[in-house]
Formats: sequence, structure tokens, C-alpha cells
Amino acid sequence: MSPPDRTDQLKRLARIRGQIDGIARMLDEARPETDVLVQLRAVRAALGKVEEGLLRAHAERCVAAALRSEGKAEAAARLEEFFEVLARFGLR
Repeated sequence: MSPPDRTDQLKRLARIRGQIDGIARMLDEARPETDVLVQLRAVRAALGKVEEGLLRAHAERCVAAALRSEGKAEAAARLEEFFEVLARFGLR
């Protein structure tokens, strides 16, 4: 199995880094709290997209591998790992 392409996630993280730098400038310039809060929410949403993309990639790679697996024990272990990831995100 080839390593996943993380180009999109890295691009998103670079944009998020820029947003965070902008938020720091906003605080330094004493911009209104409401403006800062809007930007913080945007960063959280952007991080959520990175998280979603990584979770989707994990599901596509690991769960698909489990379903293709010839061994029931290996398939069960991969699926259990996936369910544990979902539980950590409160999605189970």
C-alpha cells in the first residue's frame, strides 16, 4: 500500500497557520473581541476539515483493507482500530 498523499492537508494547515498569525496580529492591534472570535471559529472549522480528511483517508485505507482481508482476525482488528478512532472523536 502506498503512503497517503497529504498535500491537501498540508496546504490547509499552511492557511491555518496564516490565520493564526492574523489572529495574533488582531489581538496585538486590540481589534474587537467579536472580530477575533469570528476568526477563531474559522480556524476551528478549518482544523475540522483537516481532521475530516484524515479520518476519511484512514477509513478508506484501513477499513477497505480490512474488508479485503482474507483473515477474519486481521479484519476484526482493523475494524476495531477504526472504531476506537471514532470513539476518540465522539463519533461512535
